[in-house]
Order: sequence, then structure tokens, then C-alpha cells
Amino acid sequence: MRLRRGRRSTRTGVAALLVLALGLGLGACSNDGGDDDPPAPEPTRAAPPVRLLFGVWGTNDEVSAYQAMVDTFNAASQESQVELRSWDDREDLSDALRAGGKVPDVFLASRRDLRWLLEEGLTQPVDELLDERGTEFGDNYSRDALRAFSADTRLQCMPYGISPTVVYYNTELVDFEKMRNRELPAPSDEDDTRWSFEEFVAAADFATRPRKRVRGVHVEPTLQGLAPFVESGGGSVFNDETEPTSTAFSSDGSREALTRTLELLRNPQLTLTEGQLQRATPVEWFERGRLAMMTGDRSLVPELRQVPGLEFDVMPIPTLGSYATVGDITGLCLSKAAASTAEGADFLVHATSSESVARVVRAGYLVPANLEVAYSEDFVRPDRLPAHASVFTDSIRALRVPPLLDTWDELETAIRDDIRSLVTSAPELDLEAVTEQIDLDSQRVLDPEFEEPTESPSPSEESGEDEE
Repeated sequence: MRLRRGRRSTRTGVAALLVLALGLGLGACSNDGGDDDPPAPEPTRAAPPVRLLFGVWGTNDEVSAYQAMVDTFNAASQESQVELRSWDDREDLSDALRAGGKVPDVFLASRRDLRWLLEEGLTQPVDELLDERGTEFGDNYSRDALRAFSADTRLQCMPYGISPTVVYYNTELVDFEKMRNRELPAPSDEDDTRWSFEEFVAAADFATRPRKRVRGVHVEPTLQGLAPFVESGGGSVFNDETEPTSTAFSSDGSREALTRTLELLRNPQLTLTEGQLQRATPVEWFERGRLAMMTGDRSLVPELRQVPGLEFDVMPIPTLGSYATVGDITGLCLSKAAASTAEGADFLVHATSSESVARVVRAGYLVPANLEVAYSEDFVRPDRLPAHASVFTDSIRALRVPPLLDTWDELETAIRDDIRSLVTSAPELDLEAVTEQIDLDSQRVLDPEFEEPTESPSPSEESGEDEE
């Protein structure tokens, strides 16, 4: 483990030579001046170690893995000691920072908070610091992961986790071999981890069993839930990739993708009903064997592994035209006000090393941005479910990285009801009207120059004529 920088060791060597030269000079002067021995130098006292705070969020198992990684660092470092502080989830940590709480010296951050962190000046770029310490970026990290945490041509935080949205399915309810035998649309064999939207629809229909009250599929009616289907179908979630002023749900490509997707998601025979959703969550229905497929990220794996008798696997988001998904990306950031930038960078190198990341990965929740670990048995775990864990890492290549926004929470709140109405409104859906409303409501949040539209004047008002 490399805890010290090369430059610092060079300075130490130069200082040692100067001390030696000075000692020889003093000795020569003493011999010329008399027989008295020079006074013995006072012993130097080692500086106390720098105290660093490391902020993370996660379950008890995740936090325990982080603590083990911190303990390894502390045992090897004399210059700094790290204390771990944890929050339940990303929202709790973000809320604590936004409320003016102490910024940890090194901390886990979601990309959705990066814009705010930069605007508040709470972080400092890490690229040069890590480069000085020999961190290899090229082969170990995808370009998208590095780009996601870059701004102003600098790497602002070190990519740590990528959690793409995938499809979880009950392998006893969705039996691809039986589907192929019945000549239904299905992946070509058990190792085929790509599928079309038509195969996805066929699987939902095949798995639905009304007599056993089993439903075929559930996709969350949210921006994140529908986004991968919009992107895969040739649409766009936003009207601009870098500085959006609204969503783009009313564009032709997005409407075409939604038309195909909603034909499935609005089918009351194949999807969970409102009554079922009020009684239990989709994950709970899945664990009971009453839901065949659902979308989700890697964080579900440890919980599902604990369900007795549940056999499950994962597939990527089905393709409506192109291979696409969405998901959250996390990074480790270095506080601009760190107790020591050098020591903080040393710990950052340790925390993002393959050995440290592998330790956290074994808890089961993390899809590592470190590709060396992502393709190792520490992550894939061929002895445990899901059998095709490589779907998570393969899906990273299809991840559509959204623009940097500092208003994610406000945006999702503003369009939540509109998005939900796409899936749940009955009996008819005016797709044109709803998608236009989504874009309008999003514009109120995203466009700083937005002005509320006014009603068009009547022809008589335009001409200035009085009505008779």
C-alpha cells in the first residue's frame, strides 16, 4: 500500500543530507576549538497523526465493510488516522451537508449532488493528486465513469460505484427454455444476456398466472423508471445533454418509445394493481413469488439472497432500438477544507485501490467503477445468485449519463404526478397532452428564464374590435 508521495520522500532525503552536512561542520569546528564535546541534540518529537473523517452511507453490512477498509489503513499509517461516520442513505448525507453540517475530509457522493458541491466550493479536484500517487485511470475505469465526475476539464471526484438499472426476474416463473419450446419470443440460450422488448413483453405474458394471482412485471412510474425505455426507444429524457431547460417527453422519439412501453405497463392483466401496491411494495411481491419481473439496481441483491427458496437472475433493460439504461454513479470526493490535502489524498488512494474496493464489494451491494474488481470473482461470485452478475458490469457500457443538475429533487417532485399518470390513468391516456405537461412542469424547474404561458387572445381581442 502506497501511503506516502514520492515528492515527500525526496524532500526527506534532502533534509537528511543537510542535517548530516551540518553535523560534520559542527564537529570540525568543535575539534578546532577545544576538548569539550558538543551538547547532545534534543530528541525530536513525532508530529501527532492527522485526524481525517470519512463519510459514507449504506446498510450495516456496507458500513462494516467500509470500517474494515479504514482499519486496514489506520494499521499501516503513522501520518494519519481515519474515523468513519455513516448515514442511512444518500439523501441523509446530502441533507446534512446542505444544512451546513461538517464536510468530511473524504466522503461518498452521488453524481446527482456534484453540481451543488461544485457551486458551493466544497470539494477540490483529485486528478493531479492521484496521478502523483501513481493511480492508473486508463484501463481500470470506463471513460463514462471518469466523465461523469469531471467538470471544468478536471476530475472532481474519483468514480467509486456505478449502479445501472436492470431487470430482476424469478427464474421459476420466467422459464426461457419453456418459452423457446413453445416458440415464443425469448433469448436464444441460457447464456444470452440480451433481449428485445418483444421478448420482454412475451416473458411478462408467459409468467402472468391469474389463478395464482401472479403478475408479470412492474416498472416504477417515475422519471428514473421510464428513462431507460425512453432512451432505448430513440427518445431523450432532456432537451439538451449539458444544459437542459426542460425534459423532452413530448418529442417524437420519446413519444414513440413511450407508446410501445406503455402498451405493456398500462395492461392491468400483466402488472401490479393499485390495490396490490397499497398492500405491499413491488420487492415484497417479488420475494413472495407473486411478481415475475421488476426493474432495480444492485442494492437489491443481498436482500433477495436472504429469501428462502427464491430463485432469481438478472437481465439488462430490453432494447426497443438501442442498448440503454440509466443509474446512479457515486464517487469519493476530497473536501476543499480537508484537515490535510496530502493525507486525504493518501487515504483516497487506499480507498479506491483494487484490494479495498474488493473488500467492500463482497458485501454484495456495490457495482464497482473499478473494472478490475468488477470482472473479478469478488463481484461476480459464481457460487451465488444472480447467476449472470456480469449483466451489471455489461450494462455500464449502455449507461446514459444525464446532465449535471443541482435540482434533481425539485425536478422529480415537479413531474411526479405527471409521470405517474402515464402509467396509472384510466381508461384512456392522452399521451400528447400528458407529455407536454411533463415538459412544461420540468421547464419551471430547469429554465431560469421560464415565464408562465398566457392564454391566447381571441381573434376579436387581437383585432381590437368590441364584441357585439
